Amino acid sequence: MPLVLGSGAAVIGAGLLRGRPLSQTLGTGVSLAVAAVPEGLPIVATAAQYSAARRLSRRNALVRNPGTIEALGRVDVLCFDKTGTLTEGRIKLHRVWAAGSEQPVESLNACGRQVLAVGLRATPEHHNGEPLAHPTDRAIVDGGLTAGLGAALGTGGWRQTGELPFEPSRGYHAVLGRTPAGQRLAVKGAPETVLPLCSHLDRDGAVVPLDDAARRAVDAAVDRLARHGYRVLAVAERDASGRRDLHQDRIERLRFIGLLAFADPVRDSAAAAIRGLRAAGIDVLMLTGDHPSTAEAIAGDLDLIEGRRVVTGPELDLLSDPQLDKLLAHAGVFARVSPDHKVRIVAALRRTGRVVAVTGDGANDAPAIRLADVGVALGLRGTNAAKEAADVVVTDDRIETIIDAIVEGRAMWASVRDAIAMLLGGNLGEIAFTVGTGLLLPGGPALNARQLLLVNLLTDMLPSLALAVRPPASATPDALLSEGPDASLGSALTRDILLRGGLTAGAGMAAWLGGRLTGVMPGRAGTVALVGIVGAQLGQTLVAGWRSPLVVAASLGSAAALAGVIQTPGVSHFFGCQPLGPVGWGIGLGAAAVASAAAPLISVGLPARWQADVRSRSGATQLSPELTLAGPDRPPSGATALPARSRSSAAEAIG
Repeated sequence: MPLVLGSGAAVIGAGLLRGRPLSQTLGTGVSLAVAAVPEGLPIVATAAQYSAARRLSRRNALVRNPGTIEALGRVDVLCFDKTGTLTEGRIKLHRVWAAGSEQPVESLNACGRQVLAVGLRATPEHHNGEPLAHPTDRAIVDGGLTAGLGAALGTGGWRQTGELPFEPSRGYHAVLGRTPAGQRLAVKGAPETVLPLCSHLDRDGAVVPLDDAARRAVDAAVDRLARHGYRVLAVAERDASGRRDLHQDRIERLRFIGLLAFADPVRDSAAAAIRGLRAAGIDVLMLTGDHPSTAEAIAGDLDLIEGRRVVTGPELDLLSDPQLDKLLAHAGVFARVSPDHKVRIVAALRRTGRVVAVTGDGANDAPAIRLADVGVALGLRGTNAAKEAADVVVTDDRIETIIDAIVEGRAMWASVRDAIAMLLGGNLGEIAFTVGTGLLLPGGPALNARQLLLVNLLTDMLPSLALAVRPPASATPDALLSEGPDASLGSALTRDILLRGGLTAGAGMAAWLGGRLTGVMPGRAGTVALVGIVGAQLGQTLVAGWRSPLVVAASLGSAAALAGVIQTPGVSHFFGCQPLGPVGWGIGLGAAAVASAAAPLISVGLPARWQADVRSRSGATQLSPELTLAGPDRPPSGATALPARSRSSAAEAIG
């Protein structure tokens, strides 16, 4: 704006010093200022966001607000829930621990069958053949079918009469049921939650106190199973009184029966995807409710640890906010975390200046999803609460689709850079040419007010929009690493603006001089200069986006419109132009062609140094070529920090 206003003032001042009428010089100066303002810039940014959102919808990622695309390109830390994204989401009961021994589900002894039967009793009933909502419950039912037993084993009959559903804050699921011998209470849940509620251990049919030695044996079994990547649940039960109501205060004096171990295979592509994300400067954190040893084992398979800590929910409860902020730099996995813990972690990351994306599928994940800069909900198994809170809904629950969304966000910045460079660079060239000829010519600038506005009409709208909305042309790892707001709108944008401005002004000046040397008709040199300026901008647009049919069509359409304006006598006279012959067109188009061809040649030696500067600022490393993304128009990208929307505080999010 200072340059635009200063240039307009210079044109007006030069005209007044040369004795030109005030109305004429004032009109030219104001027209220059108006023409130099990139009025197409807001719609270019909006169109780029909508275009990226539309491409993502074809790759199973639905963006609620297109403005989210901008924030996706700035994300630098991604918080994953383990189940269904990093793992396949196919939880299966694999082993049972009973009476000091581990047994596969397919060959259980009497003790193992009893453990599984208690687990079945502690599972919600499913009516009319409808599948159970929680995958762990479904895995227990499937395990019972595999072992050929049901919930009534050892009771003579079982009918559920009351239930306490699982909640993260509670840590267990309790069911009250009626048997021929009276009521019985069955419980399954996290070992560290269930074991303190047990007062006896059932070992080979004998009831003995759950002393320290027995507790250590159970803890050792839990840890051993967890380190093999199993998710472990403890099951316990006791006889209950005839009361039919079930409250939390009745969950006590239980008999520990055994352990159930579940497996959820890690996705084959997850490790490579995470390595690619981290190489691109995006940190990855795993937030899970699983046992710390289970989380550590799976994180090890995914290369998420790398010298960082596994932090548990109870540890977080002991930390103040400043202490948590410091801990984040050394933590890679958060285990046994509740929804409140997730909100604290997201809030701490944002306090430390990180741009956070959070994935989740449950109603309990909704507060953290809403608080994040970009919330991502899993559509296949996600709850309505999670989807409503999210900015992006991934309809296939694949980690690759989440990465596609981040990459598309980064890629948008490259398209926006090209569009902005065309707008600002072209306008800068117009300013330089107009001011230069205004100072040289006693009659004022070579282009009049209408011609200046015509230049903007032909170059600032359709061609720039086409550049902004075109699919990303490059998908190389280096392009993915280098793009983003800091890189694309920093030195690279400045370089492109100055390069476009200089070439546009040069083409206009060369065409104007050629027009003056080859003819003396009034307005002819200005018309040749008009062809050179518009042609140079359209040619550089074609060089930047020649792979896109939309860019080619927009550029050729604007060129045809220019030819129509110049060669149509009445219209040409209205704009102060002169119909041109072959020589005039040859000079104008020749100057434009030279400027267009020079653009990539001049910039050949610049990208390597520019990319080195970007890497030194971001601290990022080379992106792994293992990262492959779905879709034919695979994007480039970049990094760093703007929320998708204004967010509430953590307390408001929980509310």
